[in-house]
Amino acid sequence: MKAVLYIVWQCTWGILQTLLGFVHFLIYIKSKHYFYHGAIVTEWNNRSSVSLGLFVFVTAEPYFYEKLKEEYSMKELSKRLLVHEYGHTIQSLLLGPLYLIVIGIPSTLWGFLPYYNKKRKDERLSYFSCFTESWANACGENVTGETSMEQLVID
Repeated sequence: MKAVLYIVWQCTWGILQTLLGFVHFLIYIKSKHYFYHGAIVTEWNNRSSVSLGLFVFVTAEPYFYEKLKEEYSMKELSKRLLVHEYGHTIQSLLLGPLYLIVIGIPSTLWGFLPYYNKKRKDERLSYFSCFTESWANACGENVTGETSMEQLVID
């Protein structure tokens, strides 16, 4: 029943990001797909991961594995990343049409602007210290009961 409500809510209140996610889903239709707590997950070969409403796109092999392989297995990091990205879908449920403005834009800027990349690297800041990302971690952990990325330094 929870999964049905999740899907209906994402397809109504979260329709903007779900439509964007559906377009991406169609583009990557030949990739591996599975369900996770009602979300449709696609494993793709992109370096980054993204959540768009009902759809979650996770990197098949986290690029930061090499940096953290002494402490975590690839499987563990992939699972933590999935919990984090699922947390973004919960943000979508809460924010609806505001998700792309409140979460999408700041998250994209934090992840891709050279200024922030340099700042994270120079100050050894966790990517997950940005409010959009730490909130996604908390949402994913609260809903799934599983561990997310926490404050891992991945850059």
